[in-house]
Amino acid sequence: MKNKNKFLSLWSAKIAVPVMMVALLFVSCSEENTIDLVPFNSVEENIAFTTPALIDLSVSGMYNGAQLGNFNGAGARGYVFGAAYIQQGDNRGEDVVNLAAFYQLTYTGTYDPTTANNVYYWADAYRLINRTNIVIEGVEKAVASGIISQALGNDYIGQAKFFRAITHNELLIYFARPFQDKNGDNPGVPYRELPYNTAANIELGLAQGRNTVAECYTKILKDLNDAETLLAPKSARTGATAIERITKEAAIAYKTRVYLHMRNWNNVITEGLKLNGLYSMEDNPNTPFASNTSNKESIFSIANGATNNPGANGALANMYHPPIPAASNGRGLVAISPIIWRDPSWLSDDKRRTEGAMVITGIGSYYPNSKFTKKYKDGVNKTDAAPVIRYAEVALNMAEAYARNNDVVNGLTRLNSVRNRSLANPTTQAFTATSFSSNITLLGAILKERRIEFLMEGRRWADIHRLQNDPNFPVVGVPAKAANGGFSSASTALAAYTLGTPYSGALGVNAIPYDNFKFLWPIPQLELDSNPTLRAQQNPGY
Repeated sequence: MKNKNKFLSLWSAKIAVPVMMVALLFVSCSEENTIDLVPFNSVEENIAFTTPALIDLSVSGMYNGAQLGNFNGAGARGYVFGAAYIQQGDNRGEDVVNLAAFYQLTYTGTYDPTTANNVYYWADAYRLINRTNIVIEGVEKAVASGIISQALGNDYIGQAKFFRAITHNELLIYFARPFQDKNGDNPGVPYRELPYNTAANIELGLAQGRNTVAECYTKILKDLNDAETLLAPKSARTGATAIERITKEAAIAYKTRVYLHMRNWNNVITEGLKLNGLYSMEDNPNTPFASNTSNKESIFSIANGATNNPGANGALANMYHPPIPAASNGRGLVAISPIIWRDPSWLSDDKRRTEGAMVITGIGSYYPNSKFTKKYKDGVNKTDAAPVIRYAEVALNMAEAYARNNDVVNGLTRLNSVRNRSLANPTTQAFTATSFSSNITLLGAILKERRIEFLMEGRRWADIHRLQNDPNFPVVGVPAKAANGGFSSASTALAAYTLGTPYSGALGVNAIPYDNFKFLWPIPQLELDSNPTLRAQQNPGY
């Protein structure tokens, strides 16, 4: 058992629930007989599933693990589905500009097996996976013992399986090659389905190697299909829980994303059609962010509260707002890149450019004239939810699938359902059947719309990953980016962000080719030090 203290992905079998003012801390094996009291109380695993209230706390702990994570012992930073999920996905792409050292290693691709961002993306992901497996086992026993009903137990297990599936999927996007490379025959990540809460199970985990990408996707879809069957629908959730708690519809929506990455266009459409009439686009693109827990478009978001958030070193508004005006309470670490800001596809009067609602322009002495997002509103209390999936994504996933299947009519309809609500004058600016010469030109517009619609939502890296070697619109490796550090003078920034022509200024961060080993993140060194199987399966080049 000596190695387990170094095994980042398995050692923490703990569930913390600060929002409930209780820490639910599980003991991995008998050597660990000290339970932290944070802040007031604790519950050992052997009693954590003995009452309905404690079981609900255990389930809440999964959400807490997804929301906050633990960054190098320094507290929460929003790993793996909170703020860091968005920030890392943005900074691996070319549509943001990194302005400080905070995200530099991610932005410039200068990471190694000890880089904290990579290490704790992996570590907190597997901590969350372990929580899900503990919940599944504990809830199954509670149902068998009659402590909770089968229906409630099914809902809890469905939530756990959803988290298990999407967390493994997230790891694949950073640590493994895309599905279309060798049809999934490349190394994926270890798909872990055992709770590491006993000495015997921990030893099994210490020896587990990587599943293939294809094997991982098979397991991801099995978990999501199970979740769809087990979960309660959003109609059974009340108030904000219809968005903040996982629902049957969330499992369906996420499957459209998974099938998109697998290039299974027919199943993207099949799953998306299940949601017809259950969600719709808001009339204004700002609404899902201004009312992020009570709108008709958000499907699943990770909640944050004034006393339960990633803090100044992770909260979305703090990272993405400029410090001036002071009311933004921002640190100005990530700006919108002129690469996407000046793209001709993004019309100059598009509502997603609205100053003060969706965009903040820097003023004063800190990156004046640079453009920042205002999708995340609350720089003071840090309560912005982290969007995991919105109906806008389902619509664009379906639009792409239709276009790739040469169904221009349905592809155009789904594209316009997202784009039109942002247009100043849809009557004259909306795309029509004559806007495109073929399904391929329609596909190009859909892919560009994704970059505009999901800007500063962390989706760019996932699209870069899945579009490698695409036959129609290939992305080659990690694209070149605007200079790390941005545009420090008012005149330089004004010129960089002036609309009218595509950006042709300096690209101070070089592209990383697809065949370069830095395209993928390395498995963390601390993991390799403890797992001899994975040690021999490190991503080549590290």
